[in-house]
Amino acid sequence: MKNKHNLVGLSRTELATEMAELGEKPFRAKQLWHWIYHRGQTDFAEMTTLAKDFRARLTETHVAARPIISREQTSEDRTRKWLIRFDDGQKAETVFIPEEDRGAVCISSQVGCTLTCTFCHTGTQKLVRNLTASEIVGQFMVARDSYGEWPTPKEGGRMISNIVMMGMGEPLANYDNLIRALEIFNSPWGLNIGARKITVSTSGLAPQIRRLAGAPQQYHL
Repeated sequence: MKNKHNLVGLSRTELATEMAELGEKPFRAKQLWHWIYHRGQTDFAEMTTLAKDFRARLTETHVAARPIISREQTSEDRTRKWLIRFDDGQKAETVFIPEEDRGAVCISSQVGCTLTCTFCHTGTQKLVRNLTASEIVGQFMVARDSYGEWPTPKEGGRMISNIVMMGMGEPLANYDNLIRALEIFNSPWGLNIGARKITVSTSGLAPQIRRLAGAPQQYHL
């Protein structure tokens, strides 16, 4: 896997560029987007709308991979927590907080944090690095795997209904990767989480708040 490029976390434009570099037509990006983000498929061999020889080539050069679950715990109140391990061995937490028939998944944006908020355990840890868009999106996909919510359920028929960027780290300190991940979360042709159901929890980085306010899509703060 070290020599293979992970397609998870690429924007539609980046995915189209990746396909062009393979000598493929732009519509391949649309097909892959559907299989990866709507169907939740990780095995190219199972992406049956793709030509068989193209699937074989993708298997040699690319992956559509999630991060690894190091530990999963479910409490009596049905809260579910995953300790996620990334390719370099670093770890972060992802937590699903349920309500009666829906709930929110809290996603990490960094390993460690530069801030020292007294209410947050992550504030006692040094910042190791920012998470990539692939690692941020991958956490949500791990949660969907756990609850069997593939293909992407229609709104109102899904347990994981909301996303809160409130795991480890300060999301707005990792702005570029955050925005790329939010766009993938929000895509109506993929994960399809409405902007009004996505919240970015911040300690208050004013310049980045202004940047987020000027983004094409408006998310909750």
